[in-house]
Amino acid sequence: MSTPQPFAAWVGIDWADEQHAVCLLAEGSPRAEHRQVAQQAEALDAWAAELHQRFDGRPLAVCLEQSRGALIYALMKYEFLVLFPLNPKQLAKYRQAFSPSGAKDDPQDAELLCRFVREHHGQLRAWRADDACTRQLRLLCEDRRRWVAQRTALGNQLLQRLKETFPWALKFQGREVHGQAFLRWLAKFPTHSELRRASPKQLERYLPKRRRVPDDPDTFAPWVAEIRAALPLVTDEAVLAAARLAIVSLVRGLEQLNAIIAQYDQQIAQVMAQHPDAALFHSLPGAGAALAPRLAAALGTDRGRFRSAADLQQFSGIAPITVRSGKSCQVRRRRACPHFLRQTFHEFARCSLMASPWAAAYCRMLRAKGHAFHAAVRSLAYKWLRIIFRCWQDRKPYDEQRYLNQLQQKSSPLLAYLPPNPSLTEP
Repeated sequence: MSTPQPFAAWVGIDWADEQHAVCLLAEGSPRAEHRQVAQQAEALDAWAAELHQRFDGRPLAVCLEQSRGALIYALMKYEFLVLFPLNPKQLAKYRQAFSPSGAKDDPQDAELLCRFVREHHGQLRAWRADDACTRQLRLLCEDRRRWVAQRTALGNQLLQRLKETFPWALKFQGREVHGQAFLRWLAKFPTHSELRRASPKQLERYLPKRRRVPDDPDTFAPWVAEIRAALPLVTDEAVLAAARLAIVSLVRGLEQLNAIIAQYDQQIAQVMAQHPDAALFHSLPGAGAALAPRLAAALGTDRGRFRSAADLQQFSGIAPITVRSGKSCQVRRRRACPHFLRQTFHEFARCSLMASPWAAAYCRMLRAKGHAFHAAVRSLAYKWLRIIFRCWQDRKPYDEQRYLNQLQQKSSPLLAYLPPNPSLTEP
């Protein structure tokens, strides 16, 4: 919880695309002041200048329903405005206490936000902008994840089309459907008939190298014979014509997404190289080119942002919640949290299984006790957060051997699940 500040006034903003409903409660005044402010640079600047002059530049608490977006990006440049982002679900529950009927109005929501921040600002977390490098890294990583999700969706569509009309192509897929070699092959032979009509030279040129031994033509001839003899799954021309256009379009889309993601990877690497804690996050086992920047963006450079590891565990959603009523007591997964942040730590914990002996042993131990795999990974992420937080606070890279030595000194139960000479093994 943040320390209460002597605010000169409290402001609630119910944001919209064009016009924001604003409510202001000045210190010592029982009257709520309502107005509309346009989502325009001139209008917001004039409104902020008016507040600055009226309250002599003293801090004002501003409560709004977003932690990022056009409005908060516009307001972050005014230092006297202390922003308190609120989850929309919190406002909905707060509104329901006063309007059980479900009635809703933008000015009313603005006033509810205003009164909420006035009464509870001491229990709310004020928004604090991190350094420019961390903010850029966070936005780049989140945008990259969205492009990856789009690529996954297109890849699944392509797989479905191939299974329906051209399953023989899956023999050349490789590890990923969006692999550049496979897309290049599929762009050349989008249908079974085009593959069968191809000349031996074309097939040799486009056949994936992993399918034949270099400089050994005998390993290529059987593939040509098998392609010539293969029967198509579908012969309906109407179905094949539609499927061909879909496959060609999906291949082009995947190639574009591959290029976009490659550009993001390049930009993220450049920004990460300038981050003051880059070495710290790259030292974490399993944190490669994609996850190390996400971890750096998750914690930032402001060491006062989180008071303890428990604060970080709760904010990220890794820490569970306890629901107790009468004789009933349940421990549940925390859902009200930044989902991308929780996903970052969960994915890192899973990747660490392949790079950290004790992490793999910890997961084996929980699995032996009957825990489901993802429940064990969440528990591992909870443990990793304490370690990462300590490294982050001390500004020291992670040392795997040092941690293993501590487990030995403390006679940890994990030792029973570690190999005699700890090595990088898969659980």
